[in-house]
Amino acid sequence: MQFEMPFALPITRRRALGVLAGSAALSALSPSLLSEEKRARKVLFFTKSSGFEHDVVKRKNGQLGLAETVFTELGKKRGFEVVVTKDGGVFDKDLGSFDVFFFYTTGNLLEAGTDKQPPMSARGKEALLDAVKAGKGFMGSHCANDTFHSPGNRFETQPSPDPYIAMLGGEFIRHGPQQKARVRVVDPAFPGQKTAGPSFEIEEEWYSNKNFAPDIRVIHVLETKGMEGLDYERPPYPLTWARMHGKGRVFFTSLGHRDDVWTSDRFQEMLHGAVAWCAGDAEADVKPNLKEAAPEHGVLQPEKRKKKD
Repeated sequence: MQFEMPFALPITRRRALGVLAGSAALSALSPSLLSEEKRARKVLFFTKSSGFEHDVVKRKNGQLGLAETVFTELGKKRGFEVVVTKDGGVFDKDLGSFDVFFFYTTGNLLEAGTDKQPPMSARGKEALLDAVKAGKGFMGSHCANDTFHSPGNRFETQPSPDPYIAMLGGEFIRHGPQQKARVRVVDPAFPGQKTAGPSFEIEEEWYSNKNFAPDIRVIHVLETKGMEGLDYERPPYPLTWARMHGKGRVFFTSLGHRDDVWTSDRFQEMLHGAVAWCAGDAEADVKPNLKEAAPEHGVLQPEKRKKKD
């Protein structure tokens, strides 16, 4: 069964700019992100769970999940159209009307898996990657890098990651207990980051990542010192980044597990900035900075704790 729903209609630029100017919560995001010369952007929000299904995208009684609702409402407020679907068949259709694809997904999306929604086809996956390479924007949040895993040991880097992971720029390994931790903002000039400050502390489910593309522009780094759990016994590593994939703009953030992250002004501002940049309505310096931002990013946590002699 296809579940594709357009939840927000385009609104005029005048109204969009008025809403933006009147919002105290997102006042730091420049109205220049919305160009009066361009139509309202259209974002496909894909939330299929072939693996673990996160609470923020679970639907109850036919109602959208929290993340789906928040992002749809953000689109209404900020002047971009959102289409939400869990049906992988959408990628076998014409993708030309979409400016940006936004994934909150898990597992091998070529399988129906946990949520039993129709899977992507191999042709659909290829069509997505081709569309991004040709110039479409792509965004991923949290479990989007727990999707299409690369073959091999999860606790080792792979010289040839899965093509989706190679496009995204990094891959999930494992996570430890939810806890408060500090995020260092490496690039405060990236769209959507102006109110983040030099760093911030929040409670979250922190993904440990690997297989970083060498050309990523790191935006956030997780400061692992003092964190609880084996998965954080490694040097600081990237949480949020951007990169070019051919002509396409790609943005990913590991944030987005908890309800209170999705409902926070900081996260919504980040998503708004990401949409603007991925759609080509905002500019950013995406010169690679991986080695400078996280020089020991390739040092991974062990799979198991060594037994004491």
